Amino acid sequence: MGVDIQPDVLRALDEALGLSGRSRAFDADTLLFGSMPELDSMAVVDLITALEDRFGIVFEDDEITGQAFSTVGALTAFVQAKLSA
Repeated sequence: MGVDIQPDVLRALDEALGLSGRSRAFDADTLLFGSMPELDSMAVVDLITALEDRFGIVFEDDEITGQAFSTVGALTAFVQAKLSA
């Protein structure tokens, strides 16, 4: 299956949203967009930039959907798919 990137995704989430370490308590089922007040549409842009910088990837506008930001697990899978492409 490869390297578990979820810890790095959580660090990017924590840094981009200023969560002060709260992401350490998150798991794959933790709800994100629509459930976290910190993750609004403007914060998604910051998070995308943080993920691109951290993982050395680029997300195209048409790849970015609300589903990708629904849970920690979905976000991790979204990044993993880009890394595997």
